Amino acid sequence: MTKEQLSQWVTLIASVTLSATVLSMVVVFMFGFFDEKVDNVKLFEIVGPAFQTVIGGFLGLITGIKIGDKE
Repeated sequence: MTKEQLSQWVTLIASVTLSATVLSMVVVFMFGFFDEKVDNVKLFEIVGPAFQTVIGGFLGLITGIKIGDKE
């Protein structure tokens, strides 16, 4: 496997993982959002930073891989 193929493979895996993670978070968020027992203010306080952390980490990874390809 060449360096370019490895880079493409890692980018694909990171993108699929990011998609699955965000989809899972949205599904769980929606269950909590429509559950009468859950306080939505607390839900937003918890979910907001989690989304930012997950998405920021994966985008940083993908960006780093793409920048490394160009060098």
